[in-house]
This record gives sequence, C-alpha cells and structure tokens, in this order.
Amino acid sequence: MKRAFAITVAALGAAALFGGLVHAVLVAAHLSEPAATTVYGMTTRRIWATSAAAIALIAVVAGGLALARPASRIGAAPARRRALVALVAGLTAVVNGWLNLAFATGGPGTGNGVVGAAAAFVLGLIGLALGVLALARSRRTPFDLQAGRTA
Repeated sequence: MKRAFAITVAALGAAALFGGLVHAVLVAAHLSEPAATTVYGMTTRRIWATSAAAIALIAVVAGGLALARPASRIGAAPARRRALVALVAGLTAVVNGWLNLAFATGGPGTGNGVVGAAAAFVLGLIGLALGVLALARSRRTPFDLQAGRTA
C-alpha cells in the first residue's frame, strides 16, 4: 500500500511539474493569455503541435527504455539505437514546438496549437536529455564496467 501511494504521489508531482513547465514556456513566449473568442476543432497548427507532441512522447519513451536497459555488451546495441531515436525525435520535437510557438499570434484557444507546442518543447527537451544520458551510458565498454570506471 505504501508503494502504491508513493507512486501515485510521484506521478501527481511529475504531472504538476510538467504543467508548470508548459505554463512557464507559454509565459516566456508571451502566449499565456487566453483568446477572447475560442476556436473549436482541429486546425492546421493544432495538428502540427499534436504531431510534435506525439514525436516528443516517442522520444521520452525511447530514452527511458534505453536507460532502463543494462549497459552490457549484449544490451548495448539496442540501447544505443533507442538512445539515437530519443535524440533525433527529441530534437525534432523541440524544433517543431519552438517554431510553432515562434509563429503563433495568440494564446490558448486561438487555434494556433500553443499548448501542444509548449508540451512538445518540454517533452522534447526531456527526451533529448534521456537520449544523451543513455548514449553516454552505452558508450562505456565492458572493461570499464568491470573495472568500476565511469568513463
């Protein structure tokens, strides 16, 4: 019961941190004010932002799986591939999220996809960081791991 409670609290904390980071990105881009009139439905910009957020989520999952994999000789190749996927997908998401935020003319509700773009930017940075950590870990040789060296 204690473990389930700890996992729930950690998940809620992570969700709150993610929401705070997305809001911080919107404030930094001066796009945090809601629209006077709300646009409903999918627009081209919302589809672009949603696609970038999906790519960012792929980057986070690939980076997490690459870090979860043991850095042994047998598991190094799949971990390295996953780390490279996380790097490429994370960079793609960061660039697309930033571009969508740069060209947006209004805040949430305008149909510009600024919330999805901010989410893609934040998740892309997280995926990029996980990919870098996993790639650095996969570059260690089995000799370094046996000797206890980290580089």
